[in-house]
Amino acid sequence: MTFSRFWGLPLLAVASLVAACSSAPDYTPKPKGYNRIDLPPHRYRVLGPGHPYEFEYSTAAKVLRDSSYLAQPDWLNIYYPRLHANVQITYTDVVRDRKLYNKMMEDARKLTGKHQIKATSIEEKILRTPNGMRASVFELEGEVPSQFQFYTTDSTKHFFRAALYFRTATANDSLAPVIEYVKYDMIKLLNSLKYKK
Repeated sequence: MTFSRFWGLPLLAVASLVAACSSAPDYTPKPKGYNRIDLPPHRYRVLGPGHPYEFEYSTAAKVLRDSSYLAQPDWLNIYYPRLHANVQITYTDVVRDRKLYNKMMEDARKLTGKHQIKATSIEEKILRTPNGMRASVFELEGEVPSQFQFYTTDSTKHFFRAALYFRTATANDSLAPVIEYVKYDMIKLLNSLKYKK
């Protein structure tokens, strides 16, 4: 009885090892896969005071002041830490300055146009928000650093622009669920945007 108890477990282990190693190796190529991305539910909060505008943004994101050397006081970054996504917000008070307004319009189009080299498609849509603002929305496809952008203006005082960027070199097709998630949040931001002054 002692002999069979003692040798039973090692014999079972050796038999399992032999069975596992005796099968022919499988050299067939495996399909390329991407990591699973778990996206948080869409929940929103209102941007705090201290800006000439107000909007709702995702609770999955942090609002950070833009710290670039060109930054103006009301420029922000809405950063999604888990997704490594960043929505850059720029705002300019054009105060009935037609030259500045025209420059901002030109700059917004130039910044979108810079992606033509790598973009397979740039689609522009003109939308009207629930608050009555007109917005130009750009959806970019291909291996571009910014996949979604918009700007809106009342042409007399306010010019507001937002652009989505990722802090990663991953191919955009693998980021598609994240791009769609943040794009949904950006549309919510645009639809809830109000100017305070």
